[in-house]
Amino acid sequence: MTHIAPPRLRPSPAADGIGAPRQTLRGRDVFAITVGIVIGAGIFRTPAVVAGAAGSELALILAWVAGGLLSIVGALCYGELASAYPAVGGDYHFLERAYGPRLAFLYGWARLAVIQTGSMALLAYVFGDYLAAILPIGTYSSSIYAAGAILLVTAVNWVGVRLGARVQRWLTCAEVAGLLVVIVAGLMLAPADAAPRPNGGESAAGLMMVFVLLTFGGWSEAVYVSAELKDAPRRMAWIMVAALALVTLLFVLANIAFLNALGLGGMAASDAVAAEVMRRAMGDAGAALLSLTVAVAAFTSANATAITGARTACALGRSFAQLRWLARWESGRETPGNALVAQGTVALLLVALGALAPDGFRLAVEYTAPVFWFFLLLVGMSLFVLRAREPERPRPFRVPLYPLLPAIFCLTSLYLLYSSVAYSGIGALVGIAVLAAGGLVLVLLRPTLTKENAP
Repeated sequence: MTHIAPPRLRPSPAADGIGAPRQTLRGRDVFAITVGIVIGAGIFRTPAVVAGAAGSELALILAWVAGGLLSIVGALCYGELASAYPAVGGDYHFLERAYGPRLAFLYGWARLAVIQTGSMALLAYVFGDYLAAILPIGTYSSSIYAAGAILLVTAVNWVGVRLGARVQRWLTCAEVAGLLVVIVAGLMLAPADAAPRPNGGESAAGLMMVFVLLTFGGWSEAVYVSAELKDAPRRMAWIMVAALALVTLLFVLANIAFLNALGLGGMAASDAVAAEVMRRAMGDAGAALLSLTVAVAAFTSANATAITGARTACALGRSFAQLRWLARWESGRETPGNALVAQGTVALLLVALGALAPDGFRLAVEYTAPVFWFFLLLVGMSLFVLRAREPERPRPFRVPLYPLLPAIFCLTSLYLLYSSVAYSGIGALVGIAVLAAGGLVLVLLRPTLTKENAP
């Protein structure tokens, strides 16, 4: 009979010589990460799809309001988890507490090989596509700009978290300002002539919510820096809620502006709603300004994604001795340097693969979405598991209306998991195959519990 050795308990990271994070981030830094990563480029791409599935103007606006409210429900659930278990790695740490280090490893593997690096590649391609529209540099303009974006955000955050957070704050301000310009332009235009309504006036609510919630995606990333936020247990939930309230307001105003300028039928018929609005308002100069705005938004999200993603890889190294090099925390710069380099390298490989695909953006979406929603569902379920297993654990913040709100969050994640698998192509199968490969890697590894992650 084979004897399986139990996990070995190691000293805390600080005592083990690999360094540990300090509370160096302020509330405004986490607020900027959340706003910056959610706005991204989605709001410039998805309103046309949502409008095509909406039967009326009211249904369209209500869908965006509902998306914001559902995201806030998720933020409240994450707020409780972050208040009870603030640690490097965010979701990784929650899954480790609830299900053990082996399932957490699969999540960390997925973040490094699929979710976070795939998101960075996707955002880098959006950045590259729109920058190439302004400054083309040849056949592979988009891929070259995408690779440059990956290298730049990795370098900025490798220098230190203070520089990365400062860059994020300014980028977020620029991103919000750009979206406000689009909103004002849409509201100032004369209302469009009536155009035929899509779908014969009937709303496809499920399809609308898939794209709305995908546009709101990324709000959970803030918890990955919970160990670095001052007084995180009491502040994290409210920072996330405030950020999502602002994003919801901006998204609703943007869609009102699009409706005013184009009408519901005009929105549904346009491949690039925001670009059409800016073209009508300012001509070719408006289209160029919109391209620059989307490029800034994508770069902002890529920078925030680099900040949060590296924390997961760092946490992964703290749980498995063979990956300990990922756990190294550069105390002087307050950043996981090795994890950033590893993450950037994988993202560059995905950009290179995307250059060979007909549509690098779509491939990145398909590759990332199913795995992302699967683990988000498990995180939602972990709230129930940890409440039952550790009822005496101090929870400075508790999600209101428990268990109703966590149940809504889990059901929403389950529906989006189904949708992402049902409507994705070959990229989804590749992402799932890479996750399965993580299971084979896990056979060679042995969990190493630390005082930080031991149940």
